[in-house]
Amino acid sequence: MPRRARPRADAPRAGDEAPEGMPSPRFASWLPAILIVGGVVYDISSPPAYTAAPFFAAAPLVAAPLYPLRLTALTGALAVTAACLLAELHGVRDWAQSATEIATVVTVALLALLISHVVRRGGRRLASARGIAEAAQRAVLPVPPARLAGLDVAARYVAAEQDAAIGGDLYAVQDTPHGVRMLIGDVRGKGLGAVEVVAITVGAFREAAEQEATLEGLALRLERALQRERARRADFEQIEGFITAVLAEIPRGDSLLRLINRGHPAPLLLHADGSVRSAEPEVPALPLGMGDLGAWPDRVEELPFAEGVTLLLFTDGVSEARDAQGTFYDPEARLRGRRFATPVELLDALVADVERHTGGGTTDDMALLALRRAPVTSGAVPEHAP
Repeated sequence: MPRRARPRADAPRAGDEAPEGMPSPRFASWLPAILIVGGVVYDISSPPAYTAAPFFAAAPLVAAPLYPLRLTALTGALAVTAACLLAELHGVRDWAQSATEIATVVTVALLALLISHVVRRGGRRLASARGIAEAAQRAVLPVPPARLAGLDVAARYVAAEQDAAIGGDLYAVQDTPHGVRMLIGDVRGKGLGAVEVVAITVGAFREAAEQEATLEGLALRLERALQRERARRADFEQIEGFITAVLAEIPRGDSLLRLINRGHPAPLLLHADGSVRSAEPEVPALPLGMGDLGAWPDRVEELPFAEGVTLLLFTDGVSEARDAQGTFYDPEARLRGRRFATPVELLDALVADVERHTGGGTTDDMALLALRRAPVTSGAVPEHAP
């Protein structure tokens, strides 16, 4: 080909999902070899005035993000060797031109080694960061048991940012002397500050859920925990001032559900016949952490919670997910008429449906918690029975 600028090497990393219009990872892994072989064929079959140097220069650049350092070095060595052998095969008529072409391939091969080293080091750091994030998630938001006090349980956390494992959404579920208690919430703010507030809130819930006899007392304890954090941190109010949350309680042995909603999306009750009921609060309430604006008693709402009914709690990453036209996702409408064998199946289907609605991603984290009162078989002893 006539001499021109070297082609770009934008091949995706092996193993990553290729964006639409990009070569697949499997094909991309063969590109360096294809470039070298194609360069040799082109050089042999083209007139002497044309050069295959751009093919040989591109091969190690493409290999750098795809291959380990040794394979990148091998690709560079093969490219330089091919360039030298072809120059010898055709006979060197212009030493300066041939030396420039070979020097170009050598220089690009060395740059490819540097790029490969940087990519590998970045990959190790990313893997370390992922491991730390996953450990933090397991510590702050541990996966609840699949069965708890006669309830089938499932939880999901879907981060909006790629490679993030935890953010400002939270959930917790715990078997207590007062029944199974659960919390789902969304901290105002993002980043490490929000994660810190998540840890404080979940920690306060774990302790208070065991000690407080009423759901109102539990909400008050969480309010006090946030007030203490505000007093400790001067920048608390400017960063993460409040948490929208739902506190729920399923008393042991009762077909009853108690709820306190503090400015959070209403939970859904999914019945075995496919009907869906939204548990909207009768009286709106301010989020947790805003007690300094005024004091009022929490109102607990009681709803029937029979066998086979599933309670679905979620954060606004679900209800505020939008499609390309800006239409919000409506979980109540999208789930109506559908039946799910288990809470796990429900959450899997819901996450997949939100992704389809948004076209593959959301702008906010999603925390989801689902509990189903499983039928008690004859002669069975309920789990965690006193």
